[in-house]
Amino acid sequence: MRGFWNSVWFPVVVLVLTVAQLAVAEYVPGIERFADKAFGARLIAYPVMMLFVPAVWWLVQRRRGLHEPAPYLAFGLIGLPFLVDVTGNSLDLYDTVAWWDDFNHFVNWVFLCLGIALVIAPRLRPAWVLVTLVTGFGCLLALGWELGEWYTFIRHGTELDTAYEDTLFDMALGTLGSLVAGFLVLRLGPRRP
Repeated sequence: MRGFWNSVWFPVVVLVLTVAQLAVAEYVPGIERFADKAFGARLIAYPVMMLFVPAVWWLVQRRRGLHEPAPYLAFGLIGLPFLVDVTGNSLDLYDTVAWWDDFNHFVNWVFLCLGIALVIAPRLRPAWVLVTLVTGFGCLLALGWELGEWYTFIRHGTELDTAYEDTLFDMALGTLGSLVAGFLVLRLGPRRP
C-alpha cells in the first residue's frame, strides 16, 4: 500500500473520484443536497485547480531540462481536499453534521498546503522560510476560496445572513491548517542541498 501513495495512481484515483462525483451532482437531476451549490462551476474549476501544480511542475522540469521523479504524493495531497469536499456534499455531511464544514477548512488546508510544501520544500533555504511561506500562501488560498464561495453561491443564496462569521472562521481554520502543514514538512519533509 505504501507504493500506492507515491505512485501516479494516488493523484489519478483522487481526480477520477472527484470528477465522477461532480458529474453526478451536475447531471443527475433531483438530488436536493446538490441544489444551489454551484456544481457546474465546480465541475470545471476543481479539475483545473487539482491539475495546476502538476502542470506547473512539469513545465518547470521541461524548461530546465530536469528529469526528477514526479512528487505524486504531493499531487495527490493537493487534490485530496477537493475529493473530501465533494464527498462531504455527496454524503450530505455539510447539512447533517454540524462541525463538518469547520473540520474541512482545517484538515483540507493541511492536505493542500502539505502537498504544495512537499513540492517546494526541497529547495527552500533557510528551512524556517518554509513555514512562513506555506502559512502565508495558505492564508491567501483561504481568502481566494472564500471569495469564490461568496461569488458562486453565497451572495444570492440562503446563507448570506451567517456568511460573515462563517467566512472569518473558515479563513482562520484554513490559515491554521496551513501553519500545521508548514511545520509538518519542516519536521518530516524531504530536504535537498
